[in-house]
Amino acid sequence: MSKQAVVVVDFQNDYLTSGSWPLVGIDAAVHKAAKVIEDARSKGIRVIHVRHENPAGAPFFIAGSQGAEIIPAVAPKDDEQVVVKNFPNAFRDTDLKTQLEADGVKDIVIIGAMSHMCIDATARAASDHGYNVIVVEDAAATRDAEFNGMTVPAYHVHAAFMSALDFAYGKIVKADEYLK
Repeated sequence: MSKQAVVVVDFQNDYLTSGSWPLVGIDAAVHKAAKVIEDARSKGIRVIHVRHENPAGAPFFIAGSQGAEIIPAVAPKDDEQVVVKNFPNAFRDTDLKTQLEADGVKDIVIIGAMSHMCIDATARAASDHGYNVIVVEDAAATRDAEFNGMTVPAYHVHAAFMSALDFAYGKIVKADEYLK
């Protein structure tokens, strides 16, 4: 296997059940993500955290707020880098690609939130940049979505986006499979 990095996308306090933009299944996803992160650390695999910031007036992740802080259970340790982004795609207007290239990374493992926004955008961009992409789907979470007056349950939103990513952008696995 080529050099790998785990990219932890937007696991921030506002997504917790106590936050301003809670996700369905966030606690279970954070639990699985913590296992993936610990495994990476134990193997010397680089872990990069991505934190989204929005301007005042946005419904969540207001820059400088407690809600924009990374969830403690998956927070950076030691010299782990934190990339701050302002768009769903973690590569857009950040130095994420430069960091990965400097470290010779070819394989990216993506965990985090939301499945249908930042996980999708980051996985597609990573694939477009030529990285081999793995998304650990049970270490990711989302919420119900609305379309044409219809509520789409979070489970269906997650499944649809994982299906699309698995079709053309990377490999979708469960944490237990990844950790074997």
